[in-house]
Amino acid sequence: MRLTYLPLIVVLGMLLSACHSGPVAVKADTSPAEIVQRAQEASDKNRYNQALEYYEIILERFPDDIDMVCTAEYEIAFIHYKQRKYDLAREEFNALLERYDSPDEVLLPPQYKRLAAIVLERMAEKDK
Repeated sequence: MRLTYLPLIVVLGMLLSACHSGPVAVKADTSPAEIVQRAQEASDKNRYNQALEYYEIILERFPDDIDMVCTAEYEIAFIHYKQRKYDLAREEFNALLERYDSPDEVLLPPQYKRLAAIVLERMAEKDK
């Protein structure tokens, strides 16, 4: 009887190992645009944890590139929104919007301010 479960266990193990991917590997000379592209591709395939890793790499490697930082922060919040982690997403969107409450707002990419506000509005409507 134990042998009848063996094929099932083997198939289950193969499926689980195929679904798991290790940490993303990004060469040191990879451009931020290429990393964002990889993150978008992962997100498009619903590989949200992988996409989050790519965006975290952006934040770690390019902290002075404010366009890339805003991109990564917005996308991280949006992934959490898609994962229905609404409290976390709300915090992240609000933190992003706080960046725009400064004289340096003119240096920031304007699209993320508007997009974050739209998602927060949708979340507020769902809360009603």
